[in-house]
Amino acid sequence: MNASSARRAEFAAFLRAHRARLRPQDVGLPADAVPGRRRTPGLRREEVAQLSGVGVTWYTWLEQGRPATASPQVVDALAQALRLDPTEHQHLRALAGLTSQPPETGLGAARPRLQRLVDAAAPNVAVVYDAYLDYVVWNTPYRLVRHDPGEMPERSRNLLWMMFADQGARSRLARWEPAARAVLGQFRAAAGRRPADPRVARMVADLSGISPQFRTWWQEYPVRSFVPATVTVEHPIAGRLRLDMFQFRPVEYPDLLMVLQVPATADDLERLQILL
Repeated sequence: MNASSARRAEFAAFLRAHRARLRPQDVGLPADAVPGRRRTPGLRREEVAQLSGVGVTWYTWLEQGRPATASPQVVDALAQALRLDPTEHQHLRALAGLTSQPPETGLGAARPRLQRLVDAAAPNVAVVYDAYLDYVVWNTPYRLVRHDPGEMPERSRNLLWMMFADQGARSRLARWEPAARAVLGQFRAAAGRRPADPRVARMVADLSGISPQFRTWWQEYPVRSFVPATVTVEHPIAGRLRLDMFQFRPVEYPDLLMVLQVPATADDLERLQILL
């Protein structure tokens, strides 16, 4: 069985299992006039097809694992008909071969937990960003070594704004251009997954208006994924600090990005600890 056939089989098995766990009254249909008359547990295929607005034959093919392509609209309608929770819905989309945007994290509840995470990373420099590269939390080493996001206006408390509009933070990077291009390329790749997002459009317009480099490079359409790198910070007190970059996504908050900057040598670590 090739990968495509295996995925269709998993998709079919998922549909059958979740259809079997529902009763008519669970989805707003009238209960059977004679209880116990159903030959199989759960909803009938006809009922799922009715609830999702697809043809019975088409739905049957999907449950049989036939090579029938399900559109995003059909998959989402099936998820609603089968009363899938967000995790199950995302899994169904993955089995259908659809790309899925991770659900956005409710930052009110997540922020204290994430703050404890970055604080525990000290003396390493640690920060967490959201899907737009807005600052979520950062630790004391980040504030002292890079800059203090808390001093930025809330509207522009964002990594791209720091890279392209904050001259003080920009001047601390020994090689600003490669770092800025890397950040822009990662953001451009993420923005491609949100083509109609008005927030992205506003950010691009605002940054294009204040930064000639951003405007020029954005028009070049840079796209890149994270590449491990070492950044060099020219700190006014600690001197030159070389930091190895790492990126992580917390499993429970997949739309958030944690960036850890670790002293590259024992000398860098000593200078950072003196600064702290």
